[in-house]
Amino acid sequence: MRSDSTRDVIVLGAGAGGFAAACSAAARGLRVLLLEKTPWVGGTAAISGGMVWIPANTKMAGAGLTDSEAAARAYLGATLSAGARPALVEAFLREGPAAIDWLEARTALRLKPVVRYPDYYPSLPGATPGGRVLEPVGYDARALGADLALLRPPLPEFTLFGGMMVDRADLPHLRAVTRSPRSMARVARLLVRHARERLAAPRGTSLVLGNALVARLLRSARDLGVEIRTRAEVARLQRDERGVSGVELRDGARIAARRGVVLAAGGFSHDAQRRARWLPQGADPASPVCEGDAGDGLRLGESAGGRVAEGNLHNAYWAPMSKFRRADGSAAVFPHTVADRGKPGIIAVNARGERFTSEAVSYHEFALAMFRAGAIPAFLLCDRRSLWQYGLGAVRPFTLRPGRFLSQGYLASGRALADLAGSLGVEREGLERTVAQYNADAVRGVDTRFNLGGDVYQRYLGDAAHGPNPCMRPIEQPPFYAVRLHPSDLGTAAGLVTDADARVLDRDGRPIAGLYACGNDMNSIMGGAYPGPGITLGPALVFGWLAARSLAGSAA
Repeated sequence: MRSDSTRDVIVLGAGAGGFAAACSAAARGLRVLLLEKTPWVGGTAAISGGMVWIPANTKMAGAGLTDSEAAARAYLGATLSAGARPALVEAFLREGPAAIDWLEARTALRLKPVVRYPDYYPSLPGATPGGRVLEPVGYDARALGADLALLRPPLPEFTLFGGMMVDRADLPHLRAVTRSPRSMARVARLLVRHARERLAAPRGTSLVLGNALVARLLRSARDLGVEIRTRAEVARLQRDERGVSGVELRDGARIAARRGVVLAAGGFSHDAQRRARWLPQGADPASPVCEGDAGDGLRLGESAGGRVAEGNLHNAYWAPMSKFRRADGSAAVFPHTVADRGKPGIIAVNARGERFTSEAVSYHEFALAMFRAGAIPAFLLCDRRSLWQYGLGAVRPFTLRPGRFLSQGYLASGRALADLAGSLGVEREGLERTVAQYNADAVRGVDTRFNLGGDVYQRYLGDAAHGPNPCMRPIEQPPFYAVRLHPSDLGTAAGLVTDADARVLDRDGRPIAGLYACGNDMNSIMGGAYPGPGITLGPALVFGWLAARSLAGSAA
């Protein structure tokens, strides 16, 4: 075994939490090595929406919004389970705003408040209609230079025209491009900009969402002197009388860490054995999560004496998924988070043809309803008008020829509801009865079954340009279409038990010297609950920052 020198800090995993720890440690003067198993940096954060949930953040006041630590505490008290760790929740509430301000002052990270993005349970005490969610400011990838090739690209399903990313604020204009001259002009500018970018780059360089978040952290790591190695898989941790003292790579290289090692390898979404133990029956193994998130950090933490937490409300963050094949033949998974569910004229039914929940609840709650109702698979269906206007899963809005999706069986269709029911294996009478009831309710704008569109979050998920209920419209224009849904994870919540400084604890509750965890390698501070958008990336950034502060022995 050869020695490969020494660093102050070694971070395993180049996702949001790993980058936050690496940049924060380097900004405090420590020599940092960031190891990433896959060829790209960014992990699941790079293909996510990039939302960061930080209650009472300092940007809210500038946007005319109010919040307080007490209100956030009340909201979390109403949404979290007994599996949540109060000390970690308190550390997150207390340190979150300061962590973001510190990172923005010392790195290229830039976030802005999303003024209108409600918490997922808006009727509970302490909930807010927006502002707790921060999103990355767009980033010009040309500033990365050759490092653009190192950045994990977004999922093709969420780009247009060969790699053009679409900002959240552009989505309404894309939907209205044929109806609004203002929207048409905005989309035309986007297309011209993208065409210019493609003359010099293999994909669009105007980055938004999670790609912008990671690009900013990558640029910061370079500026701060963080050494980054990809295709670097850790075989085991090194230990001495002081505790964890370094790592040994699969290629035999040994690297010492004077201060410690941070585990930020993304959880266990692609670890079949852990999935079988920790996740419920019916959970589909097909997940959009980064392929490198295979339980490495948990395995290494356990080998050093750490333990995976028991007693979470849920051990993963859930969403309904549909499975299809891309034009190149590769298998793909589409997460039905906000693009189609909750839009007018789109409903979900079980095998009896019956609805089983409001279609516009959060994706986590929707998937939980699938588990509870035994609606596995479920079927998301609409008519011709809604397919054209909103799309359905991987079938984008304004798709002129959905034949590829029909021929591979991803998209089912029927000239009549009875025909659609037959192709899906759904009870015809139940489906016809369900659609008739939904259509009658849609005319009045009140869902008598599940109160679809009944709160501010659900209305946010709908179409603000449609009334009287932005989530409802009669399903009546043939042909009718549907895709099959399965519940799968957007990341895992069960992780290593840590303290409020992100130090991994042993089975007796004592910190393991030199070992830290953040991101999905750290057990969810929410105990597996999902109270709002960005509750994975928010804690990942904050506890990565806290880990670096502890490693540096600094209170600043």
